[in-house]
Amino acid sequence: MDEEIEFIIMSAKEAMEKALTHLKKQFINIRAGKASPSMLGSVSVNYYGALTPLSQVANVNTPDGRTITVQPWEKNIIQDIEHAIMVANLGFNPMNNGESIIINVPPLTEERRHELAKQAKSETEDAKISIRGSRKDANNELKKLADISEDLQKNTETDIQEMTDGFIKKADTLFIAKEREILTV
Repeated sequence: MDEEIEFIIMSAKEAMEKALTHLKKQFINIRAGKASPSMLGSVSVNYYGALTPLSQVANVNTPDGRTITVQPWEKNIIQDIEHAIMVANLGFNPMNNGESIIINVPPLTEERRHELAKQAKSETEDAKISIRGSRKDANNELKKLADISEDLQKNTETDIQEMTDGFIKKADTLFIAKEREILTV
């Protein structure tokens, strides 16, 4: 019996941790104005007929806070990389100098900063919904256990709720930090 309860709690905790991990990945894609190689993390290049992540066919650097440089390992794919960056619809205008691709990251307008903060808030809400869904699943699994005392069930539900509250607080903390990063000029 205790093992079943422990399994339910651990499964819920894993699902909640996955929701936070996903939130962190989504936050990486929300740029805060400063150039970062991770801004091109979603770009895939047609490399000999296969879609390949940009980081596997080129060196991506940020020489300063406003510039991203992409140095392909093979010069013949520079047009493919440039095309992939345009198709990714990240709002960048890559410049090809024959040797590498240079991307100037424009400063964010006040309006765009607020849009990005709203996007971050939306991602946080999605993570919270996922966390609450994990709580619901765990409580439903708990109710399916036939030979569990009412006290043990209530105590376990309380433990699951406390764990849920902790994960929701972590999601809020991540959002506050990201919002501060976005809105700081």
